[in-house]
Amino acid sequence: MSLKIAIVGLPNVGKSTLFNALTKSLAAEAQNYPFCTIDPNIGIVEVPDHRLDELAKTADSQKLIPAVVEFVDIAGLVKGASTGEGLGNKFLANIRECDAIGHVVRIFDDKNITHVHGNVNPKFDREVIESELLLADVQTLEKRLQKALSDAKSGESEKKKYAQLLEMVMSKFNEGVLASNIGLTDEEKLLLSDLHLLTMKQHLYFINLHEQQIQNLDIADIASRLGVPDQGKIIPICAKIEEELGTMSEEDAQEYLDSFGLKETGLNALIKAAYKTLGLITYFTCGPKEAHAWTIKNGTLAPQAAGVIHTDFEKGFIKAEVIFWQDFVSCGGEVKAKEKGLMRMEGKEYIVRDGDVMLFKFSS
Repeated sequence: MSLKIAIVGLPNVGKSTLFNALTKSLAAEAQNYPFCTIDPNIGIVEVPDHRLDELAKTADSQKLIPAVVEFVDIAGLVKGASTGEGLGNKFLANIRECDAIGHVVRIFDDKNITHVHGNVNPKFDREVIESELLLADVQTLEKRLQKALSDAKSGESEKKKYAQLLEMVMSKFNEGVLASNIGLTDEEKLLLSDLHLLTMKQHLYFINLHEQQIQNLDIADIASRLGVPDQGKIIPICAKIEEELGTMSEEDAQEYLDSFGLKETGLNALIKAAYKTLGLITYFTCGPKEAHAWTIKNGTLAPQAAGVIHTDFEKGFIKAEVIFWQDFVSCGGEVKAKEKGLMRMEGKEYIVRDGDVMLFKFSS
Protein backbone atom coordinates (compact mmCIF):
# COMPACT_ATOMS: atom_id res chain seq x y z
CA MET A 1 0.00 0.00 0.00
CA SER A 2 1.07 3.59 -0.51
CA LEU A 3 -0.06 6.56 1.51
CA LYS A 4 -2.41 8.96 -0.31
CA ILE A 5 -3.04 12.42 1.17
CA ALA A 6 -5.61 14.91 -0.10
CA ILE A 7 -4.42 18.51 0.18
CA VAL A 8 -7.46 20.67 0.90
CA GLY A 9 -8.10 24.23 1.99
CA LEU A 10 -9.76 27.50 1.09
CA PRO A 11 -8.70 29.24 -2.12
CA ASN A 12 -5.43 31.20 -1.92
CA VAL A 13 -4.06 29.58 1.25
CA GLY A 14 -1.02 28.21 -0.60
CA LYS A 15 -2.23 24.68 -1.41
CA SER A 16 -0.87 24.55 -4.95
CA THR A 17 2.37 26.32 -4.00
CA LEU A 18 2.87 23.79 -1.22
CA PHE A 19 1.96 20.90 -3.54
CA ASN A 20 4.56 22.06 -6.07
CA ALA A 21 7.19 22.42 -3.34
CA LEU A 22 6.54 19.01 -1.78
CA THR A 23 6.45 17.17 -5.11
CA LYS A 24 9.28 19.26 -6.64
CA SER A 25 7.11 20.01 -9.64
CA LEU A 26 5.18 22.79 -11.30
CA ALA A 27 2.16 20.57 -11.92
CA ALA A 28 -0.25 22.75 -9.98
CA GLU A 29 -1.03 26.25 -11.19
CA ALA A 30 -0.46 28.67 -8.32
CA GLN A 31 -2.03 32.06 -8.90
CA ASN A 32 -3.49 34.83 -6.77
CA TYR A 33 -7.14 34.17 -7.51
CA PRO A 34 -9.70 31.61 -6.32
CA PHE A 35 -10.15 28.27 -8.09
CA CYS A 36 -6.92 28.33 -10.09
CA THR A 37 -6.88 24.56 -9.48
CA ILE A 38 -9.74 22.95 -11.42
CA ASP A 39 -8.77 19.31 -11.93
CA PRO A 40 -6.92 17.71 -9.01
CA ASN A 41 -3.16 17.53 -9.46
CA ILE A 42 -1.38 14.36 -8.37
CA GLY A 43 2.24 14.07 -7.31
CA ILE A 44 4.23 11.16 -5.91
CA VAL A 45 7.21 11.61 -3.60
CA GLU A 46 9.61 9.09 -2.10
CA VAL A 47 9.61 8.55 1.65
CA PRO A 48 13.10 9.40 2.95
CA ASP A 49 14.40 6.45 4.98
CA HIS A 50 18.07 6.08 5.88
CA ARG A 51 17.41 2.45 6.86
CA LEU A 52 16.67 1.51 3.25
CA ASP A 53 19.86 3.22 2.10
CA GLU A 54 21.96 1.28 4.62
CA LEU A 55 20.27 -2.03 3.76
CA ALA A 56 20.86 -1.49 0.03
CA LYS A 57 24.50 -0.66 0.66
CA THR A 58 24.96 -3.74 2.87
CA ALA A 59 23.32 -6.11 0.36
CA ASP A 60 24.91 -4.36 -2.62
CA SER A 61 21.41 -4.14 -4.12
CA GLN A 62 21.17 -3.19 -7.79
CA LYS A 63 17.93 -1.29 -7.26
CA LEU A 64 16.51 0.73 -4.37
CA ILE A 65 12.71 1.09 -4.15
CA PRO A 66 11.47 3.40 -1.39
CA ALA A 67 7.94 3.70 -0.05
CA VAL A 68 6.01 6.58 -1.59
CA VAL A 69 3.42 9.15 -0.62
CA GLU A 70 0.87 10.35 -3.15
CA PHE A 71 -0.36 13.92 -2.77
CA VAL A 72 -3.63 15.02 -4.39
CA ASP A 73 -4.10 18.78 -4.74
CA ILE A 74 -7.86 19.32 -4.43
CA ALA A 75 -9.49 22.50 -5.80
CA GLY A 76 -10.14 25.17 -3.18
CA LEU A 77 -13.32 24.60 -1.20
CA VAL A 78 -15.52 27.47 -0.04
CA LYS A 79 -18.45 27.83 2.33
CA GLY A 80 -21.44 26.23 0.62
CA ALA A 81 -19.39 23.84 -1.53
CA SER A 82 -21.53 20.91 -0.38
CA THR A 83 -24.57 22.62 -1.92
CA GLY A 84 -22.87 23.81 -5.11
CA GLU A 85 -21.10 27.06 -4.14
CA GLY A 86 -17.77 27.85 -5.79
CA LEU A 87 -16.82 24.80 -7.80
CA GLY A 88 -19.34 22.69 -5.90
CA ASN A 89 -18.74 19.30 -4.33
CA LYS A 90 -17.68 17.27 -7.36
CA PHE A 91 -14.13 17.15 -5.99
CA LEU A 92 -15.25 15.41 -2.81
CA ALA A 93 -14.95 12.10 -4.69
CA ASN A 94 -11.21 12.73 -5.03
CA ILE A 95 -10.96 13.17 -1.26
CA ARG A 96 -12.85 9.92 -0.65
CA GLU A 97 -10.10 8.00 -2.46
CA CYS A 98 -7.40 9.31 -0.09
CA ASP A 99 -6.20 7.87 3.23
CA ALA A 100 -5.91 11.18 5.05
CA ILE A 101 -6.70 14.86 4.66
CA GLY A 102 -3.92 17.42 4.77
CA HIS A 103 -5.66 20.72 5.53
CA VAL A 104 -3.56 23.73 4.50
CA VAL A 105 -4.25 26.69 6.76
CA ARG A 106 -2.81 30.13 6.17
CA ILE A 107 -1.48 31.90 9.25
CA PHE A 108 0.32 34.86 7.72
CA ASP A 109 -1.17 38.19 6.58
CA ASP A 110 -0.20 39.50 3.15
CA LYS A 111 -2.09 42.37 1.50
CA ASN A 112 -0.84 41.16 -1.89
CA ILE A 113 -2.50 37.75 -1.50
CA THR A 114 -6.28 37.80 -1.52
CA HIS A 115 -8.09 35.95 1.27
CA VAL A 116 -11.47 34.58 0.23
CA HIS A 117 -13.07 35.85 3.48
CA GLY A 118 -11.24 39.18 3.52
CA ASN A 119 -9.15 38.46 6.63
CA VAL A 120 -6.96 35.68 8.05
CA ASN A 121 -8.74 33.68 10.75
CA PRO A 122 -7.22 30.15 11.04
CA LYS A 123 -9.95 28.71 13.30
CA PHE A 124 -12.79 30.01 11.12
CA ASP A 125 -11.02 28.74 7.97
CA ARG A 126 -10.60 25.28 9.53
CA GLU A 127 -14.25 25.19 10.57
CA VAL A 128 -15.45 26.19 7.09
CA ILE A 129 -13.66 23.27 5.44
CA GLU A 130 -14.64 20.75 8.10
CA SER A 131 -18.27 21.93 7.99
CA GLU A 132 -18.42 21.35 4.23
CA LEU A 133 -16.99 17.85 4.63
CA LEU A 134 -19.48 17.19 7.44
CA LEU A 135 -22.42 18.43 5.36
CA ALA A 136 -21.36 16.15 2.52
CA ASP A 137 -21.33 13.23 4.99
CA VAL A 138 -24.80 14.20 6.23
CA GLN A 139 -26.11 13.94 2.66
CA THR A 140 -24.48 10.52 2.29
CA LEU A 141 -25.83 9.28 5.62
CA GLU A 142 -29.38 10.55 5.06
CA LYS A 143 -29.83 8.32 2.02
CA ARG A 144 -28.54 5.24 3.83
CA LEU A 145 -30.48 5.99 7.03
CA GLN A 146 -33.84 6.05 5.24
CA LYS A 147 -33.20 2.58 3.82
CA ALA A 148 -31.82 1.26 7.12
CA LEU A 149 -34.88 2.41 9.06
CA SER A 150 -37.12 0.75 6.49
CA ASP A 151 -35.12 -2.50 6.68
CA ALA A 152 -35.19 -2.42 10.50
CA LYS A 153 -38.98 -2.77 10.47
CA SER A 154 -38.42 -6.45 9.63
CA GLY A 155 -37.42 -6.92 13.27
CA GLU A 156 -34.06 -8.54 12.46
CA SER A 157 -31.62 -7.68 15.25
CA GLU A 158 -28.66 -6.92 12.96
CA LYS A 159 -30.72 -4.54 10.82
CA LYS A 160 -32.08 -2.80 13.90
CA LYS A 161 -28.58 -2.51 15.32
CA TYR A 162 -27.32 -1.00 12.05
CA ALA A 163 -30.15 1.55 11.92
CA GLN A 164 -29.46 2.55 15.53
CA LEU A 165 -25.79 3.05 14.69
CA LEU A 166 -26.66 5.33 11.78
CA GLU A 167 -29.09 7.30 13.94
CA MET A 168 -26.40 7.79 16.58
CA VAL A 169 -23.86 8.98 14.00
CA MET A 170 -26.42 11.35 12.47
CA SER A 171 -27.15 12.85 15.90
CA LYS A 172 -23.41 13.48 16.37
CA PHE A 173 -23.18 15.03 12.91
CA ASN A 174 -26.03 17.38 13.84
CA GLU A 175 -23.96 18.42 16.87
CA GLY A 176 -21.04 19.23 14.56
CA VAL A 177 -18.90 16.23 15.60
CA LEU A 178 -16.68 14.72 12.91
CA ALA A 179 -16.94 10.94 12.42
CA SER A 180 -13.30 10.52 13.50
CA ASN A 181 -14.12 12.15 16.86
CA ILE A 182 -17.25 10.14 17.73
CA GLY A 183 -15.29 7.35 19.42
CA LEU A 184 -16.54 4.52 17.22
CA THR A 185 -15.43 0.95 17.88
CA ASP A 186 -13.53 -1.00 15.22
CA GLU A 187 -16.69 -3.02 14.59
CA GLU A 188 -18.75 0.14 14.08
CA LYS A 189 -16.12 1.59 11.75
CA LEU A 190 -16.26 -1.58 9.68
CA LEU A 191 -20.06 -1.36 9.45
CA LEU A 192 -19.75 2.23 8.21
CA SER A 193 -16.78 1.67 5.91
CA ASP A 194 -18.79 1.35 2.69
CA LEU A 195 -20.17 4.88 3.24
CA HIS A 196 -16.65 6.30 2.73
CA LEU A 197 -17.35 9.15 5.13
CA LEU A 198 -15.05 12.12 4.55
CA THR A 199 -14.91 13.07 8.23
CA MET A 200 -13.85 9.54 9.16
CA LYS A 201 -10.46 10.29 7.63
CA GLN A 202 -7.70 11.54 9.89
CA HIS A 203 -6.84 15.23 9.54
CA LEU A 204 -3.39 16.76 9.51
CA TYR A 205 -3.01 20.52 9.53
CA PHE A 206 -0.31 22.02 7.30
CA ILE A 207 0.33 25.52 8.63
CA ASN A 208 1.59 27.77 5.84
CA LEU A 209 4.12 30.23 7.26
CA HIS A 210 6.51 32.98 6.16
CA GLU A 211 10.24 32.30 6.57
CA GLN A 212 10.38 34.75 9.49
CA GLN A 213 7.52 32.99 11.29
CA ILE A 214 9.06 29.53 11.12
CA GLN A 215 12.15 30.69 13.01
CA ASN A 216 10.24 31.70 16.15
CA LEU A 217 7.62 29.00 16.22
CA ASP A 218 5.14 28.56 19.05
CA ILE A 219 3.17 25.37 18.32
CA ALA A 220 0.97 25.85 21.39
CA ASP A 221 -0.06 29.30 20.13
CA ILE A 222 -0.78 27.95 16.65
CA ALA A 223 -2.84 25.09 18.13
CA SER A 224 -4.83 27.62 20.15
CA ARG A 225 -5.44 29.89 17.15
CA LEU A 226 -6.49 26.89 15.10
CA GLY A 227 -8.64 25.35 17.83
CA VAL A 228 -6.90 21.96 17.51
CA PRO A 229 -5.90 20.29 20.82
CA ASP A 230 -3.63 17.62 19.30
CA GLN A 231 -0.38 19.42 18.51
CA GLY A 232 0.99 16.23 16.90
CA LYS A 233 -1.35 16.81 13.95
CA ILE A 234 -0.01 20.30 13.30
CA ILE A 235 2.84 20.54 10.79
CA PRO A 236 4.35 24.03 10.39
CA ILE A 237 5.68 24.39 6.88
CA CYS A 238 6.98 27.18 4.67
CA ALA A 239 6.31 26.52 1.00
CA LYS A 240 9.05 28.93 -0.08
CA ILE A 241 11.68 27.13 2.02
CA GLU A 242 10.54 23.76 0.66
CA GLU A 243 10.82 25.10 -2.90
CA GLU A 244 14.38 26.28 -2.25
CA LEU A 245 15.38 22.95 -0.69
CA GLY A 246 14.21 21.13 -3.82
CA THR A 247 16.96 22.80 -5.87
CA MET A 248 19.83 22.11 -3.43
CA SER A 249 22.33 19.35 -2.82
CA GLU A 250 21.96 17.39 0.41
CA GLU A 251 24.83 19.29 2.05
CA ASP A 252 23.56 22.73 1.01
CA ALA A 253 20.03 21.79 2.05
CA GLN A 254 21.22 20.92 5.56
CA GLU A 255 23.06 24.25 5.87
CA TYR A 256 19.94 26.06 4.68
CA LEU A 257 17.81 24.25 7.27
CA ASP A 258 20.35 25.06 9.98
CA SER A 259 20.10 28.76 9.10
CA PHE A 260 16.43 28.64 10.06
CA GLY A 261 17.02 26.46 13.12
CA LEU A 262 15.17 23.53 11.52
CA LYS A 263 16.13 19.89 12.14
CA GLU A 264 14.44 18.50 9.03
CA THR A 265 12.44 19.47 5.96
CA GLY A 266 8.72 20.12 6.20
CA LEU A 267 8.18 17.14 3.91
CA ASN A 268 9.97 14.78 6.31
CA ALA A 269 8.03 16.16 9.28
CA LEU A 270 4.79 15.82 7.34
CA ILE A 271 5.43 12.19 6.39
CA LYS A 272 6.40 11.24 9.94
CA ALA A 273 3.24 12.84 11.32
CA ALA A 274 1.11 11.09 8.70
CA TYR A 275 2.61 7.67 9.45
CA LYS A 276 2.14 8.17 13.20
CA THR A 277 -1.43 9.48 12.88
CA LEU A 278 -2.49 6.68 10.55
CA GLY A 279 -0.62 3.96 12.47
CA LEU A 280 1.65 2.99 9.59
CA ILE A 281 5.03 1.25 9.74
CA THR A 282 7.65 0.07 7.25
CA TYR A 283 9.18 -3.35 6.70
CA PHE A 284 11.82 -4.26 4.14
CA THR A 285 12.79 -6.94 1.67
CA CYS A 286 16.44 -6.90 0.74
CA GLY A 287 18.76 -8.80 -1.61
CA PRO A 288 21.25 -8.39 -4.48
CA LYS A 289 18.50 -7.47 -6.97
CA GLU A 290 16.70 -4.84 -4.91
CA ALA A 291 16.09 -3.31 -1.51
CA HIS A 292 12.41 -2.47 -1.12
CA ALA A 293 10.45 -0.58 1.57
CA TRP A 294 6.83 -1.66 2.15
CA THR A 295 4.18 0.32 4.04
CA ILE A 296 1.70 -1.57 6.25
CA LYS A 297 -0.60 -0.89 9.19
CA ASN A 298 0.91 -1.36 12.63
CA GLY A 299 -0.32 -4.69 13.99
CA THR A 300 -0.31 -6.46 10.60
CA LEU A 301 0.34 -10.22 10.71
CA ALA A 302 3.07 -11.76 8.55
CA PRO A 303 0.73 -13.32 5.91
CA GLN A 304 -1.06 -10.01 5.34
CA ALA A 305 2.27 -8.19 5.15
CA ALA A 306 3.33 -10.68 2.49
CA GLY A 307 0.08 -9.96 0.66
CA VAL A 308 1.17 -6.35 0.18
CA ILE A 309 3.84 -7.69 -2.18
CA HIS A 310 1.52 -10.14 -3.96
CA THR A 311 -1.78 -11.79 -3.07
CA ASP A 312 -0.25 -15.21 -3.87
CA PHE A 313 2.29 -14.64 -1.07
CA GLU A 314 -0.55 -14.29 1.44
CA LYS A 315 -2.61 -17.20 0.10
CA GLY A 316 0.32 -19.63 0.12
CA PHE A 317 2.16 -18.23 3.16
CA ILE A 318 4.21 -20.85 5.03
CA LYS A 319 6.66 -18.87 7.14
CA ALA A 320 8.96 -15.85 7.10
CA GLU A 321 12.62 -15.37 7.85
CA VAL A 322 12.92 -12.20 9.91
CA ILE A 323 15.78 -10.01 11.08
CA PHE A 324 15.80 -6.47 12.42
CA TRP A 325 17.36 -4.02 9.96
CA GLN A 326 20.14 -2.90 12.34
CA ASP A 327 21.21 -6.52 12.90
CA PHE A 328 21.26 -7.11 9.13
CA VAL A 329 23.50 -4.06 8.63
CA SER A 330 25.81 -4.70 11.59
CA CYS A 331 26.35 -8.30 10.45
CA GLY A 332 27.13 -7.23 6.92
CA GLY A 333 24.24 -9.20 5.48
CA GLU A 334 22.20 -12.36 5.73
CA VAL A 335 25.00 -14.96 5.92
CA LYS A 336 26.71 -13.59 9.05
CA ALA A 337 23.32 -12.79 10.61
CA LYS A 338 22.32 -16.47 10.31
CA GLU A 339 25.64 -17.58 11.75
CA LYS A 340 25.02 -15.38 14.79
CA GLY A 341 21.46 -16.68 15.15
CA LEU A 342 19.92 -13.25 14.56
CA MET A 343 17.68 -14.39 11.73
CA ARG A 344 14.68 -16.34 12.93
CA MET A 345 11.66 -18.16 11.50
CA GLU A 346 8.20 -16.75 12.21
CA GLY A 347 4.76 -18.16 11.43
CA LYS A 348 1.27 -16.91 10.62
CA GLU A 349 0.70 -15.28 14.01
CA TYR A 350 3.80 -13.08 13.89
CA ILE A 351 3.06 -9.36 14.13
CA VAL A 352 5.44 -7.47 11.86
CA ARG A 353 7.54 -4.77 13.53
CA ASP A 354 8.69 -1.48 12.10
CA GLY A 355 12.16 -2.05 10.65
CA ASP A 356 11.87 -5.82 10.09
CA VAL A 357 13.68 -7.27 7.08
CA MET A 358 11.64 -10.22 5.82
CA LEU A 359 12.00 -13.14 3.40
CA PHE A 360 8.70 -14.96 2.80
CA LYS A 361 8.34 -18.67 2.12
CA PHE A 362 5.11 -19.62 0.35
CA SER A 363 3.61 -22.43 -1.70
CA SER A 364 2.37 -21.70 -5.20
